[in-house]
Amino acid sequence: MERSIFAAIFGGFLGILTLGGLAFVHAGPDLDSKSQPTTPPGSNSEPASPCGLPNEPNTEATTACTLPPAPQPKPEGDWRILDPVNYENISVFPVVASYGQDTSAFLTLEEGLATGEVVVRERGSEEMVRGRDGRPVYIPQPTGASVNQLVLLNRSKRPLLLLAGEVVSGGKQDRVIGKDRIVPVGALPLPLDVFCVEHGRWTGSSQFAAALTIVHPSVRERAAVDQKQTEVWDAVRSGSTAAKPAAAPPARITTTELQSAIAGNAHTEAYEKIYQSSAVGVSIDDFVAEVQRLFAGATSGLKGERVVGVVVAYGGEIAWSDIFASGDLFDHYWHKLLRSYAVEALARPTVRTVASREGASEFLSRLNGRETMETEPGVYRWSEITEGHLAEIELEALTPKPMKLHRLLLRRTS
Repeated sequence: MERSIFAAIFGGFLGILTLGGLAFVHAGPDLDSKSQPTTPPGSNSEPASPCGLPNEPNTEATTACTLPPAPQPKPEGDWRILDPVNYENISVFPVVASYGQDTSAFLTLEEGLATGEVVVRERGSEEMVRGRDGRPVYIPQPTGASVNQLVLLNRSKRPLLLLAGEVVSGGKQDRVIGKDRIVPVGALPLPLDVFCVEHGRWTGSSQFAAALTIVHPSVRERAAVDQKQTEVWDAVRSGSTAAKPAAAPPARITTTELQSAIAGNAHTEAYEKIYQSSAVGVSIDDFVAEVQRLFAGATSGLKGERVVGVVVAYGGEIAWSDIFASGDLFDHYWHKLLRSYAVEALARPTVRTVASREGASEFLSRLNGRETMETEPGVYRWSEITEGHLAEIELEALTPKPMKLHRLLLRRTS
């Protein structure tokens, strides 16, 4: 009799456990092989509970999961666009993010040239330099100097980041980098594609230094997208290549004034003179200082976020965007970029229409057009997507871990 009673009690207990287990299974999310229990990037829905289940008052389900998964970083591209900073005919929209990649592993061209860790020479200048291990490295180039190709050696312990539009000065003439790329540690001397931005000079030493300058968008577009020397130089001499609306207010720097400035010395026509000569009749430094003051004020109250990029509009036309993988990388390039945006603004008609934040957000949407891609296995991947008058260029590092270092989006002017 006692054994029967014990068996009945034990069987009832097992039944209760079975029903409880079924209830626990039913409380979980209904997933098939195609669904994912994650929140899409940019969604405003509630975050998942520590067990990956919806936040419902189900204490039984919560206590059953004792080890919550490690928090995952936010996906790249999870940005927020602030209201624009407006000054004369330019609007600059700060792009901020609460999560940034660690980009300290990368060396910039300006840093590398300043420390001697990066060497840039004219092709054809045979010489010896010391590599990062102290051993001699020869740079033999028997075919002679070339306008559109230099030789670069990265002898640092970090991969080198190059951006299209960066100017190197010296050599036989100043040049501008033609394409975003990464030069790995220990690479052989690299033939580097460049474009001339100094017409008329072909003398001087073989050595180059950083010019602390990025060419303005019209020139940078021709170098990064068109990849044609004649169009690069035409953009240097004309200022802005954007179409000028009928009856639009004149630009503060006219084409005539710009050409007069760069031709101030009869022996050479150099891009750098745009910033140095008073012949343009406008202080670019004053323009930059005022935009910088307004920008710093607009972004000073950020909490838990960093500025990682900008969207730039001229008049009511949203035209350009530079976004980086980290706030540190943006800070490194920001002043040079702002100077370039200012030159473009001063060379365009002084239309004071202001673009909207909604328009800037739409401008950042990923393109769906024709895509071309180049890659150096284990180092970087470069891609370009064109759709109508828009072009999007991304540089992705593949080591030490995959990350999109730079995203350029522009509205073509041709």
